[in-house]
Amino acid sequence: MTQELLTPQGLGGLVFLAIGAATVIGALIAVNAKSLIRAVTGLCLSLIGVAGLYYFLNSPFLALMEILIYVGAVGVAIAFAVMLAEPEQGDKPGRAIGLGPFFGFIGGGMLVWGLVVVGLKTKWPAAAVKINTGSMLAVGKALLGSYSMVFELISVVLLMAIIGALALGRRGRD
Repeated sequence: MTQELLTPQGLGGLVFLAIGAATVIGALIAVNAKSLIRAVTGLCLSLIGVAGLYYFLNSPFLALMEILIYVGAVGVAIAFAVMLAEPEQGDKPGRAIGLGPFFGFIGGGMLVWGLVVVGLKTKWPAAAVKINTGSMLAVGKALLGSYSMVFELISVVLLMAIIGALALGRRGRD
């Protein structure tokens, strides 16, 4: 078993699992944090994990854009909005405990179980090794050619993030 871990495929699998675990842990922190700052930190950790997964899948440009756009711009915009907002005064209502968490846990478990079953029973073809040269000419042609719609959608997402950050920052002010 230890000899398999010392091969490139074994180490690649461990790196993939570590990046996937960081993504899931960041998402759990973002969802379950009581403080908004901790939630933003968890979101940024999760998005860095997603960038790591993109890099692992041989897409370094997409990984860099994930870090620049989502972790850098959106994370910083939300953090600034939180810092600019005045703290809320008054008591926060407690959570009503109902059947929602139970059904959410059951649904999530069924989803994970289904994905594991599909992943283990499917005959996955070996991926073709494609060397990404990463030339800026090829990236520019792809962005302004076949991926121009996605490129424009990223700008819309950034605009919505900035408007949301401004709304968060404005909400606490008189």
